[in-house]
Amino acid sequence: MEGKSSFPAPTTAIPKTDRRLFLAFIGIVLVAGGSALFFDQPLWIALPLAMVGLAVLAVDWRWVYYVLLFTLAFSVEIPLPGGLSLDVPSEPLMLVLVACFGVNTLLGRAKIPRRFWVHPLVILIGLALLWSMVATLVSVDTVKSIKYLLAKTWYIIPFVFVTLLILRRPKDIWGVVACHVAGATLTAVYAFVRHAGLGFSFDGINPAVLPFYKNHVAYAATISMLLPYALYGARRPELSSFWRWLWRGAFVMLLLGVFFSYTRASMASLPLAIGFYFIVRWRLTRVVLVAVAIATAVGTYYFVNQNNYMLYAPNFEKTVFNGQDFGKHLQATYNLEDLSGMERVYRWVAAGHMISDRPIMGSGPNTFYPEYKRYTVSSFRTYVSHNPEKSTTHNYFLLMLAEQGIAGFLLFTLLVVTALLMVERLYHRSQSAEHRRIVLAAGLSLFIITAHLLLNELVEVDKIGSFFYIALAILMRAEGWIRDENVALEE
Repeated sequence: MEGKSSFPAPTTAIPKTDRRLFLAFIGIVLVAGGSALFFDQPLWIALPLAMVGLAVLAVDWRWVYYVLLFTLAFSVEIPLPGGLSLDVPSEPLMLVLVACFGVNTLLGRAKIPRRFWVHPLVILIGLALLWSMVATLVSVDTVKSIKYLLAKTWYIIPFVFVTLLILRRPKDIWGVVACHVAGATLTAVYAFVRHAGLGFSFDGINPAVLPFYKNHVAYAATISMLLPYALYGARRPELSSFWRWLWRGAFVMLLLGVFFSYTRASMASLPLAIGFYFIVRWRLTRVVLVAVAIATAVGTYYFVNQNNYMLYAPNFEKTVFNGQDFGKHLQATYNLEDLSGMERVYRWVAAGHMISDRPIMGSGPNTFYPEYKRYTVSSFRTYVSHNPEKSTTHNYFLLMLAEQGIAGFLLFTLLVVTALLMVERLYHRSQSAEHRRIVLAAGLSLFIITAHLLLNELVEVDKIGSFFYIALAILMRAEGWIRDENVALEE
């Protein structure tokens, strides 16, 4: 029929609700602009942007999680009054996620299945946080301990519970880890280019990683823990060739970053991770953990008995930092003449005296510095013992003992041991190659972080502590998928 069309006539009418929202937004913009001019305060302009942000959060707040993971690698530490600090933008985004999670949980929009609330890993995390609160009551510096508790809360909620909400299917994991891998790879390229301009020198790596990393240790620990995710991410059969080569490129760049970081702990953690892979495959995790516990107990007894640790006091004049030659740096480590290595011993000896003084409650969370200085032994002093960086023990397990006593140490150790045993159990229960890739990626990453904790304290570093907790959430989710997988095979 002429003059008629099969398509509906276009409409330009705007619904009343949309018109009202648009007019309200225009009104807010006008009010904000007028206020900025009247009060001479440009910050008023942020009001409409904040309103838009709140509206977006009301619709879907998960994008904040992905933005947080991508920007983790670029976050920098900003000093605050009172000797405190804030990682920006990571910690503000964590706070936004905590608020979103709380509001949506109260409204019934965000529901964590009951099995996760009673999971052994969540119970251990909760008990450790509860004990930290108890230790805060007798802390030598209550303000610092309260800051620790607050920071711990906005680490646990986003990286454990929000992660559990985000990970609905196995493929979701690769989207989550890709955000941090992408950000970290970009910072690795940035550091690589800057380091190349310095001739890849040993003493040039610290300035090359600034301002995104405090030092080469934080940089190397971050990129090394992401290597298992990049490795297994590239092995997924469903990937197109473009994405497969992108994952492989990230793996190569991260590996080069570790090599040129000249960080002994990170370089050693990679062959150790390969060893852990075979330990998992051969079902030897329990045996190895028991052997490590026995060796630690025997070693501790030897050093404490009759003050044998004094036999290893360094020569102050010979303890140096070989900043120009990494080979000499390794040789000095072997000869117990390396400055950073012996400074660690200096802190460990002080921590040992702190533990013997307050073994049950410790000095309180986040109080090792400057409390440890009262317990140092001058025989172990080095050229950098004045500690301008205000760093702590360089051993997270020892730090937990010194700050939170025996209970705090046991709870954290039990959390790590339970997670590592879980890796082996899930690996052998899974019948799916995809599930095994997920378990190995999270398990090897967790192992690499744990290996670093023997020489550094990194759980409270946003770039690393985030994936410590994310690995735990991934293992919990994988456990449910593997259980469902086995039930389906039995039917």
